[in-house]
Amino acid sequence: MKTAVIYWSGSGNTQAMAEAVAEAAGADLFNVSEFSGNIDDYDRVAFGCPAMGAEELEESEFEPFFAGVEGKLSGKTIALFGSYGWGDGEWMRSWVERAKAAGAEMIDGEGLIANETPDDEALENCRALGEKLAK
Repeated sequence: MKTAVIYWSGSGNTQAMAEAVAEAAGADLFNVSEFSGNIDDYDRVAFGCPAMGAEELEESEFEPFFAGVEGKLSGKTIALFGSYGWGDGEWMRSWVERAKAAGAEMIDGEGLIANETPDDEALENCRALGEKLAK
């Protein structure tokens, strides 16, 4: 089984989460700008993106990438994660619904979020998510 973790991070918070998920999952780790592969080559994928603006996905790199792979998520097992600094997690709820509408099979049925810099508990939750992704 081939697994990838693909993320965008501006401050390093979501990158720290991505590294913890990837390490626990034994997954290939990619910053979204460095991913040049085919999403179809991966059985399971975790996507990471922080909340931006009015609780939206990052618009210049991550949103176009995700929109481009969205049609290939049907039946694929995925996880979503990211950090936020304001709001109540609306961006993640919207993102989860969008992934489910595309036919993705969500691990845990919801995304994993961390407020600001992920603390030890948040990083442990990321590792647990990575372990589930690997199964």
